[in-house]
Amino acid sequence: MKTPFKYLIRRILMTIPILIGITFLGFILGVIAPGDPAVEYLSMDGISAPTDEEIERVREELGLNDNIIVQYVNWTKKAMTGDLGLSYIKKTSITEEILRRLPITFSLSLMAMFFVIVLSIPLAIIMALKKDSAIDKIGTFVSLLMTSIPGFWLAIIMLSIFCETLRWLPTSGYGTIKHLIMPGFVLAAGTIGTVARLNRATLIESIGQNYITVAKAKGLPNKIVIFKYAFLNSLMPIVTVLGNYFGAILGGSTVVEVIFSIPGMGSYVIQGIMSRDYPVVQGYVLFTGIIFIVFNLIVDICYLFLNPKMRVGGK
Repeated sequence: MKTPFKYLIRRILMTIPILIGITFLGFILGVIAPGDPAVEYLSMDGISAPTDEEIERVREELGLNDNIIVQYVNWTKKAMTGDLGLSYIKKTSITEEILRRLPITFSLSLMAMFFVIVLSIPLAIIMALKKDSAIDKIGTFVSLLMTSIPGFWLAIIMLSIFCETLRWLPTSGYGTIKHLIMPGFVLAAGTIGTVARLNRATLIESIGQNYITVAKAKGLPNKIVIFKYAFLNSLMPIVTVLGNYFGAILGGSTVVEVIFSIPGMGSYVIQGIMSRDYPVVQGYVLFTGIIFIVFNLIVDICYLFLNPKMRVGGK
């Protein structure tokens, strides 16, 4: 087991420069963004016209007058201890707010992943087994259609059908599983098409391998040949896509959360962007970056179980 251990250590060490880059990116986004947080803070009521003295005082309180390098170092030190700072506007802990909203976004991500797995993989298997048939062509068309449809447009159509016309599902909010069905499907739609086409291609390639021919020659049932050998050996690219996809929707469900009024992390960062609350944006970028790193490591660990070559020192 020395080889897998060395592999994991190497992958973990490779994440260090990536994490440093994420902290720098998250910080610099707040610095180069247009507008002045001090002015925004003093103009929250929409009526006040802050004076130069008031703006300067608030900038000093927020540490905006410090050198950029000093600001970056101070922010990074706090972030390493789990302190992402305070919101300029609400004066609340960003870490606490993100952790409070994380379960909501996580449940939405799980619903989207559920739709991807139960819809795309069976579709891919049927398409691969019925290669070049009418069923395969229809499945390919459906996959391309789902990949091409813009998420916001699909959300509007589903709201019109399932909420306004049929009244089966709630239009917005969060609380029950019904609130997650439509936003979960909208999040999953594009990936369903992508995974279905990818899994179809890898499964067809696996079916054409020599070990499948040998398994059939031994008289093994077709179901065992397809699912135990061909399907399992076609999962490597799918695991990569699904692992990265789950990390992506945890950090990228912003549009869907806004459309369906879901109080998750995405809607939180949108509020921060609209109010020029830079610490919120910086904390969100750093947190979602860490999520990507964690899920990439999980994918790498899955490789060790799915690919025997990696367990014995292969590439």
